[in-house]
Amino acid sequence: MTAVLLAVVVVLLIALTVVVVPRLRQRTHGQSEGVEITATRILFPFLAHALSSRALEAALRLARAENATLVPVFLARVPLQLPLDTPLPRQCALAIPMHEAIEQRAAAFGVLVDARIERGRTPRHALRQTIAHERFDRIIIAAATADGPGFGADDAAWLLEHTTGEIIVLRPGQDDQIAVPSPKRSPFRPRRRSRQPRERTGSGGAG
Repeated sequence: MTAVLLAVVVVLLIALTVVVVPRLRQRTHGQSEGVEITATRILFPFLAHALSSRALEAALRLARAENATLVPVFLARVPLQLPLDTPLPRQCALAIPMHEAIEQRAAAFGVLVDARIERGRTPRHALRQTIAHERFDRIIIAAATADGPGFGADDAAWLLEHTTGEIIVLRPGQDDQIAVPSPKRSPFRPRRRSRQPRERTGSGGAG
């Protein structure tokens, strides 16, 4: 009887090894290739024509150090005379190459990207919408230069009052903006691609 029980235990152990080990290897491989979204998320909102190279590099370095997902959010402005959910094809056409520029730099850092497009009546309104609907651990913004677009001191103060978690504000240089590539897709494909930027309320018609 003892021999029979021992044989059953051995058979069960072999079966467990056959089933569990390949799954563990597959899971480990998926994590090393960046297939799974990481738990830590760093929010990186930016405006049209105000994508700071220094702020982006700081966000990517932090994301790499913490094995975090970078969440770049293009803040699209919707004029007051239009409904908030009005499709904005021109702004989306600008957002996509800006997101692709971010993805290409993120690929060099080995950082996963989960791009977004958020809309609002003003940049702050779009920022409010973003922090209301996105999960994140830290937020990094680029301050406005003296004669250029970006987030002002009042925006940084508003963030401190209305959001939790770490807030990092970087002051870019005068010539610190990333040159946005043309909307035509580049033949270069990063090793670790993100999904297309997701717009919470849809895209496509006037604006």
